[in-house]
Amino acid sequence: MRKISLLIIFSFSLFTTYAQNFNFGTITLDDIDFDRNKIDSNANAVVLKEFGTASVQISDRTGSTELIFEYHVKIKIFNKEGYEQANVVIPTYKDGTREELISAIRASTFNYENGGFVESVMDKKSIFTENKSKYTVLTKFTLPNIKNGSVIEYSYRLESPNLFNFKTWEFQSDIPKVYSEYLVYIPAIYNYNVSLRGFNKLSDTRSELAKECMRINGTPIDCSKIWYIMKNVPAFVEEDYMTAASNFKSAIHFELSDQQMLYGGSQKYTKTWKDIDYELTSEKSLGAQMKRKDLFKDAMPAILKNSTDDLSKAKAIFEYIKKQIKWNNYLGKYSEDNIKKALDLRSGNVADINLSLISALSAANLDAEAVILSTRENGIVNKLFPVISDFNYLIAKVNINDKSYLLDASEPLAPFGLLPLRCINDQGRVINLKKPSYWIDLVAGQKTSTSYIMEGKLEANGKIKGTITTHSTGYAALNKRTEIKKYSSPDEYVESLDERLPKIQILKQQIKNIDSIENILTEIYDVEFSPIANASNDDLFFNPFFINPVSKNPFKLSMRTYPVDLGAASDERVIINIVLPGKHEMTEKPKDLAIGLPNGGGRYMLKTLVEDNSLSFSQILQFNKAIYQPDEYPYLKEFYSKIIQNQKADVLLKKTK
Repeated sequence: MRKISLLIIFSFSLFTTYAQNFNFGTITLDDIDFDRNKIDSNANAVVLKEFGTASVQISDRTGSTELIFEYHVKIKIFNKEGYEQANVVIPTYKDGTREELISAIRASTFNYENGGFVESVMDKKSIFTENKSKYTVLTKFTLPNIKNGSVIEYSYRLESPNLFNFKTWEFQSDIPKVYSEYLVYIPAIYNYNVSLRGFNKLSDTRSELAKECMRINGTPIDCSKIWYIMKNVPAFVEEDYMTAASNFKSAIHFELSDQQMLYGGSQKYTKTWKDIDYELTSEKSLGAQMKRKDLFKDAMPAILKNSTDDLSKAKAIFEYIKKQIKWNNYLGKYSEDNIKKALDLRSGNVADINLSLISALSAANLDAEAVILSTRENGIVNKLFPVISDFNYLIAKVNINDKSYLLDASEPLAPFGLLPLRCINDQGRVINLKKPSYWIDLVAGQKTSTSYIMEGKLEANGKIKGTITTHSTGYAALNKRTEIKKYSSPDEYVESLDERLPKIQILKQQIKNIDSIENILTEIYDVEFSPIANASNDDLFFNPFFINPVSKNPFKLSMRTYPVDLGAASDERVIINIVLPGKHEMTEKPKDLAIGLPNGGGRYMLKTLVEDNSLSFSQILQFNKAIYQPDEYPYLKEFYSKIIQNQKADVLLKKTK
């Protein structure tokens, strides 16, 4: 990812030629006949042209200073896979009485029929809204009469009270763009930090002075008029194992630095961490809640009755809080009201739960701190200057002797010290009531580890009977426990598992430590199945990759410009021992392999042999790092290709006399 930061300075180079918004409905034969080979031969649709403009104005609706954003786009659709571009979703945000408003939606589909253009205008009744969350509203509409070769066009106006982030412009989307242009009018009284993120460079950027672009209380304000242009922008293709796409898409981001007041002086918005520390520790919904030790003092003797040291005390408190407050599925770095209310209701957001945990740990005289972070889906936080709105989550940190533990009590099935994967995202900021804040790496406390052990016997009828024992720890155990808990009982989970494995019949099951989350999750299944194909009296064809095979390569791009983020290192082992009826020799088998990734990044080992009337098979797949950089991508891709190719091979056993 390429990232720059600059401060807008109000000195401008004047020029006379520049692009601008285009008239709605000006469809040409060039649009209809556009050849996708010019930009991406695999494209299902392409943005022919998009234009956006953002300015600060006095709202006729509210009478206050607001951001006005207008968007206009024209898209060519090539095939049915591209029809999805006709389903438009526009997110807007609300916070109490402050909310964004969408208006002036206009949308049409253009098809070329019988030598002329036919316009299908979208009915306004096709527009509807959906409350996605407490803070987000989705405006949705679908354009009509979509066909292969259609050109769709739509525009809208957004009015927002949020001046701090101005309006981000994403040059990249899931389809390529021929031309993308963003025009901003920034009043001279506002200074913004501007950053260009992503792999692609601007094709052009220009600026000029716009005299008296707005008035505040009768005072004329000049503006900087700035164009950002990018041409022939490749599609951003999302692939497995990545954090938020917003971290890597080519886009222009704005953060308000300061505002010059009309009558002298200024108001600073980009603050130091010292300023942020004071605000957060003084905030009634954060710092004040960290101090509520009084809520837990009476309960401490009962909570700690079996605890003999600080670590066992912390674990006991962690389990207590998980049982006291159920997560309401809302994120947040602030308590919704206060932690006492959350305790009374036995329900709260992430911050309610973990601020309660911090207070309870402090009540036991343990050294507890808060950590604010941004989840994987929310994006990476800005490190150049503090932007508190970048953070959307809060966890606890407890320091015992010379070791620290990161804790999230919102996840009842996570053991002590294992953060949910949503929290593993770069770095978080540690907030201490008495000391300056600091950054901390957010890394997985354990790796993902699974082992499968099969002990079986090949019967005379060609079926195998035996036992498969699976041991899971770390994120593998967390994910498996979460899956099991979706069902009303373990038996119902096993029934579903049996249905998903048509070639294997589960005869008997035992699952240990479903609720004992500090222990290894163990599944024991007595099974019967017929993996043998084309069996004859003397020849047996057997595929040993019937336990969790690698069926597809998760890495398909020719080049990936963003890291492969697994979240945690992993280790998977498969051991199969099958007793054979009589002596056999192995005339064909998968190739024994021992391959590795560069710099000790991982390895794959496979070995198959027949010895003493028994077929033995062992397989190890390890990824020793959580994050692989883009230059390591080709090795990962080839690594998986070799594994998949080898797993297509069968074992051929011949009976010997």
